[in-house]
Amino acid sequence: METLKTSVAYLLPLLLLLTAFLGTSVGAGAGGDYDLSEFNRSSFPPGFFFGAASAAYQYEGAAAIDGKGPSIWDTYTHKYPEKITDRSNGDVALDMYHRYKDDIKLMKSLRLDAFRMSISWPRILPSIVPYVTLFHWDVPQALEDEYKGFLSPNILNDFKDFADVCFHHFGDLVKNWMTLNEPLSFANAGYDGGFVGHHAPGRCSKDCPEGNSATEPYIVAHHLLLAHAKVVKLYKQKYQAVQKGKIGIVLVSHWFEPRNRTDPQDIKAARRVIDFIFGWFIHPLVYGSYPKTMIDIVGSRLPKFTPDQVKLLIGSFDFLGVNYYTGNYASNVRSQNGILSNTNDKMANLSTTDINGVSIGKPTGVKIFFSFPQGLRELLLYIKKNYKNPTIIITESGIGDQLGTSVEESTNDPQRIDFYNTHLNAVREAIAKGVNVKGFFAWTFMDCFEWAAGYTLRFGLVYTNYNDNLKRIPKRSALWVRKGLAKK
Repeated sequence: METLKTSVAYLLPLLLLLTAFLGTSVGAGAGGDYDLSEFNRSSFPPGFFFGAASAAYQYEGAAAIDGKGPSIWDTYTHKYPEKITDRSNGDVALDMYHRYKDDIKLMKSLRLDAFRMSISWPRILPSIVPYVTLFHWDVPQALEDEYKGFLSPNILNDFKDFADVCFHHFGDLVKNWMTLNEPLSFANAGYDGGFVGHHAPGRCSKDCPEGNSATEPYIVAHHLLLAHAKVVKLYKQKYQAVQKGKIGIVLVSHWFEPRNRTDPQDIKAARRVIDFIFGWFIHPLVYGSYPKTMIDIVGSRLPKFTPDQVKLLIGSFDFLGVNYYTGNYASNVRSQNGILSNTNDKMANLSTTDINGVSIGKPTGVKIFFSFPQGLRELLLYIKKNYKNPTIIITESGIGDQLGTSVEESTNDPQRIDFYNTHLNAVREAIAKGVNVKGFFAWTFMDCFEWAAGYTLRFGLVYTNYNDNLKRIPKRSALWVRKGLAKK
């Protein structure tokens, strides 16, 4: 329990500072004379909030300090450094574990209303605010060693116990909980390596020491959904009435257009990919079953929910977090070519240009991501139409740059301003059409460890100088946000 005490000693002051500093009224001022276009508080509904997001492994560092146990990402980055573009890891990351006081002051100076963070599971139990994610991919290595983590149903009670500790110790301060971040990315990238490349724990059928891409992503996703539902039930039965908070889940999706808009098969392929990426997780939470498209293609490899599990799943969220970065064109593929995997089961090829060679959007510093704001609008409208118009928070959206040659170059980022301006406008358009969106988190507050890309990509509003003691420098986009949030 000594580890828990030291973790509480770190997290409680952090949460207290966040609740004291964020969401308070600040005066107008500073920043440069940057084009705000239509971005200001008054162009959004009353109560709409603006924040920035983070994750424990990408930010905290202090990997073996104060009794923290290793996670699967600690193990993966050290065991397979060649899987990370620059062979780096999160041992130090942004050292927010030691620098959080100054970082929170910086958030306040930018007039952010909220900060999305995750609580490191292995830091609490090794074996802000107010938006806190319980699981952002960092399974304790001890549980991976004991029963292979989310491949085993044993994870369900262990995750519930972890959540119970967090609710008990931090629930008076945290009023907005998210159970899981991007279960798609964890299941697909960790157990197939298809949609976003290879992630920890690094299991798959091809180019991995072990794994089965035809079955394991579906087993892991099944357990993720059930773990989410069990934790939501725990919170609602034991804590919600007293702590008066809300609990949700964070899902990710691109938007998909048919590569050939006149081809019925490409049109079907675009909708099929949505089912495999977004419907895979939202459909059970709204309707208690996987999408029929998935059932028809995956067949017996797709686990089934019991009647009791269906009851547990349906409606198990107060709000839905949506992460959105880009769009793709989808073209039909007639079969899986005899290779069964979660990636091939989609029976679609994804591309960034249509049949006439027209790009899906403006290129960014991440070669597979194009700025496609209308895709965010269409995704939000799709959710409203097909999934009973839930309360939505955009929990991540952002644009990445390659490493610049100088601080001056890297902090002058008009493309990021354009990205946020156009995507916030897409949110406004969706709200005008009746979508219930309540807030927007930029990914990310500061440049940080970007998983398989290491430190080679910069998504932050704030520049992190990796060559000068991790010095934080607000970019032009951060000053643009600050000025926009000053206008009411």
